[in-house]
Amino acid sequence: MRRSVVWMLFAMGIAACTDYEGDLGPDDLEAPSDLTYQLIPSGDPENPDGILLSWTDPGDPDIEVFAIYSRGSTSSSWSRRAATTSTTFHDAGFPHLQYYVVSEDGGGNQSGPSNSITVDERNRLPAPAALVSVSLDRAIQLSWSPNGRQTDPTMFDYYRVYSTVYDLDANECEGDLWVLEGTTVSEDFLATGLTNGAPRCFAASTVSRDGHESLWTTPRADTPRYDSRNFLVFATQASLASSGFRFHFPSPGAMGQILAGDRTDIDFRLERRSDGSVWITPVRSGTRLALYSTSPVDDLTSIDIAPARDRFSTGAIEAVAGYAYVVETTLSDGLHYGAVRVTHTTADYMIFDWAYQSDPGNPELRVGTRVVTGI
Repeated sequence: MRRSVVWMLFAMGIAACTDYEGDLGPDDLEAPSDLTYQLIPSGDPENPDGILLSWTDPGDPDIEVFAIYSRGSTSSSWSRRAATTSTTFHDAGFPHLQYYVVSEDGGGNQSGPSNSITVDERNRLPAPAALVSVSLDRAIQLSWSPNGRQTDPTMFDYYRVYSTVYDLDANECEGDLWVLEGTTVSEDFLATGLTNGAPRCFAASTVSRDGHESLWTTPRADTPRYDSRNFLVFATQASLASSGFRFHFPSPGAMGQILAGDRTDIDFRLERRSDGSVWITPVRSGTRLALYSTSPVDDLTSIDIAPARDRFSTGAIEAVAGYAYVVETTLSDGLHYGAVRVTHTTADYMIFDWAYQSDPGNPELRVGTRVVTGI
């Protein structure tokens, strides 16, 4: 890791008075100009994958190649790094501190130097703050604070998003399995093509225009889950054949089925009471119901972590439009959670959206609010 004093030297004008070495410019070859650089992020802010140099070709017909020179510190000697016929050069691995480029003819004669560049760590932006997530069907929606971009909008380039396997039982992210999910210029990212019921950790970083990558956000754990919209279930008194619902049949793998309300293997049925209200009633052994909150929720995705288990019971709860309910149901592989948000009710039926977490024992239904203890 470079010491901060090296970067302070640049601020004091060291780069402006660079003493170039070598026999430069005897044949009046035109020098390259506008040398710029961009680091190649690796996921580790202290160890980029390399540096990409770019410059402008002066158009001199005597030029055969461009020679790249570099040094690792302001006190080191310059050394020839490479030669190329292109106007770009990718220096793989950890980059040197400073670079310049010269033109070279067929006899090895060189021009004067281009401008030099110094890899300036002061351009590193802060990590995004307040990473949050939304569980979706085979996807996770991520969003975060714009602080990384707003710190210096002229230096901001994009965000990188990473993920890895999450060990729910140990509450840890698998540190050796991080992969790049993708990049975005906005404070939102949709990770798709995920497996429902497979927990993952997510993190994001900020990248500056010259390729400096920030530290990562605190990892966020979340789990994709099955969901669907606008299901219609009738009250048993209106249509017994369509008054029951079950989230999941492990065999043959059916999800979200409307069934007869007099079956004993359904998760709940809808029943009408004498005042015309309709009530959600748990049915199957091992199935219990809880009101998610005492106020309406905006959407199915607003239902996050399942309530504490002491809030569940086998009693019926009135179905009210806008309110959310969580069902805990036991299958052969353990406890599962399902969510219901009611969108409309009459005395005869209920329209609702539902979500189901196929990962046994996992209470995450929307926002992964677990604090991850390790990566």
